[in-house]
Amino acid sequence: MDEDALRQAQQDEEMVQAAYDRLIETYLASPHRKKVDLISKAFNFAKQAHKGVRRLSGEPYIMHPLAVAQIVCGEIGLGSTSICAALLHDVVEDTDYTVDDLSNIFGEKIAQIVDGLTKISGGIFGDKASAQAESFKKLLLTMSDDIRVILIKISDRLHNMRTLGSQPPHKQYKIAGETLYIYAPLAHRLGLNLIKEELEDFSFRYEHPEAHEQICQRLEQIRPHLDEAFRTFILPIREKLDKLGLHYDIKARIKRPYSIWTKMQNKHVKFEEIYDILAVRVIFDPHTPESEINDCFQIYAACTSIYKAHPDRFRDWLSNPKSNGYQALHTTLMSKQGRWIELQIRSRRMDDMAERGFAAHWKYKEGEKDSTASETELDKWLSTIKEILDDPQPSAMDFLSTIKLNLYSSEIFVITPKGEFKTMPAGCTALDFAFSIHTVLGTHCIGAKVNHQLVPINHRLNSGDQVEILTSNALRVEPSWVNFVTTAKAKNKVEAILRRQKREQQKHGEELLEDWCIRHEIEENSLVFDRLCAHHKMETREDLFAAIGSGTIVLDEDDLAAVQRAAEGRSSSKGWTRLIPFYKRRKKAEVPAAATMPEEALVIDRKKPLYLSEENIGRVSMCPHCHPIPGDEVLGYFDDQNRVIVHKRQCSIADKLKNVDGNHILAVFWDTHKQMSFAATLHMEGIDRVGIIKSLTDVITEQLNVNVHRLTIAADNGIFQGDIELGVHDTEDLEVIIKNLRKIDGIEEVTRIS
Repeated sequence: MDEDALRQAQQDEEMVQAAYDRLIETYLASPHRKKVDLISKAFNFAKQAHKGVRRLSGEPYIMHPLAVAQIVCGEIGLGSTSICAALLHDVVEDTDYTVDDLSNIFGEKIAQIVDGLTKISGGIFGDKASAQAESFKKLLLTMSDDIRVILIKISDRLHNMRTLGSQPPHKQYKIAGETLYIYAPLAHRLGLNLIKEELEDFSFRYEHPEAHEQICQRLEQIRPHLDEAFRTFILPIREKLDKLGLHYDIKARIKRPYSIWTKMQNKHVKFEEIYDILAVRVIFDPHTPESEINDCFQIYAACTSIYKAHPDRFRDWLSNPKSNGYQALHTTLMSKQGRWIELQIRSRRMDDMAERGFAAHWKYKEGEKDSTASETELDKWLSTIKEILDDPQPSAMDFLSTIKLNLYSSEIFVITPKGEFKTMPAGCTALDFAFSIHTVLGTHCIGAKVNHQLVPINHRLNSGDQVEILTSNALRVEPSWVNFVTTAKAKNKVEAILRRQKREQQKHGEELLEDWCIRHEIEENSLVFDRLCAHHKMETREDLFAAIGSGTIVLDEDDLAAVQRAAEGRSSSKGWTRLIPFYKRRKKAEVPAAATMPEEALVIDRKKPLYLSEENIGRVSMCPHCHPIPGDEVLGYFDDQNRVIVHKRQCSIADKLKNVDGNHILAVFWDTHKQMSFAATLHMEGIDRVGIIKSLTDVITEQLNVNVHRLTIAADNGIFQGDIELGVHDTEDLEVIIKNLRKIDGIEEVTRIS
């Protein structure tokens, strides 16, 4: 070994040893049992197993398991079993060691957790399914038995995000999209607030680097102003709290870049119009454990004696914590400078719970769990996950969507007729509430009494509503129910029942069709089925059987004539062409033009970015859902034939593709140089006046020389709304147009909608 290699090996050894020493130091400072020998054994085993392997960043691979173990121990607060599993989590996947080997060396529990963390492929959703979704399902199956599996996986993902810069762009989009779609919501649901925010911000940074940089710069610019506003605001509060004799800290909470950007996108506002960037947090030590809630209200009373509180922004999460265990008192106060500032009041215990969630008191002492109210809430959530896993979804996309449903939702409290409080997601319906109590109740729900008033099953509930579910044994689940259930449990149950009903209808329909063929002396074959599908405009035979079984289709003389015509034309080639199943021809003809694949596909090197120029842009397709144009941050998705569809990076379809088929994501950049025109649609709102349309057309066609494809405007009671479709070169043109339109007298808001 030459001198440089020796020096590098020594540096690597020192780096690894320093990381291990830091892990042990963190562990010894924790309240867990001191099983240093077991951790040392796992470290040495993993170090040897990964020997000679390096990450893309260039550092020894063992640094990754060490970093994950550090997060598990230091940031989440788990013990020796979790630390060992974190150190060993890639051994089975990346080396020749098996789960049985780990079980023999480290025990069944550690091996079980590592097995849950090991990726798989094939089997759960079928041959063409997503390995990502399959691995995630396996992760959740193991999580149902041991919550530490998902906590370690979130730690693993956090370190991957912290080191994502070493990955190529297409990998960054896949991993960042997956993180934002699944792992950040999971961290939120488990109460890991600090980790959730870091996952979101890293994802935002890699998916939208320019927007992330701009917001960070703006935050730095206004930071001195925010610091001064914070100091001024808390000065009189400190005086009041000192008189109460409390030990407390007051902290400023600055809104995270991702939260700011999300609000800008959802509300269509500028950075300057975000007014809740600053919030204030009071964290105190209660006089006694029993006085914790009273002390919160005492602090609230002291603060509202100084500043006026907003009447509609008071939130009490003390008596009824959120389902992830969060407790606090929230109010919004008007500062002396005329600015609304949110105040959050928490005890030390509540603050620990808010930042580290269930992990803050998920204490494992040789397999024993603390029995706390928050764990009861966690058990309820795990029970819902188990129900979803017990009823397999028909596709990977459906499975991921069902799991994700409600992970981020706000919460309300609904009261049963007996006065029991139940936590439900905001926006839920009476039917959601029925399913949350019992599947049978949901299945037979015909309506509800909300605050003693009769309402339909799709009635949306508000916090504090008292709800009584009304049922009928004669009722069957309807397909329309899928459109207004909002909770994962209700959606999963409704879809499962509908699938079962459809299978029953198909079976009955097949029997009816068989009887019909026998009565009319018709030989059952694929030609007959296809002709009937074409006659009734059915996509598949299964749909035809279900329609016959449900009574939607009643076979009559017209069907007999159609089948007989098919039989007569079978002998001639012309007739055979006519009998090609209608649904196949229709599917090909009805693909929207925007999504039609080019005949000549690009030759793709998936490891290199694709630059869209005038020469090759005609050989890709633009997503008809998000309508990207040059200047938008985009990515590509290619199928097995190397045909590429270009999506905006924040497109909801692309979000799902990154999770279900992330290996087919392609880095794409624009290289059009204002040589081509693209359609974009703007939405306008304002005060109606005479000549508003003329002002619009003057600015667009004369001042800006832009071609208008379509203009629709409607006015009502002096307020107008309208959409205008334009031909533009890129987003830069669009920004100029929006800026000029906003200058027109009467136009209050202009936003891009596609």
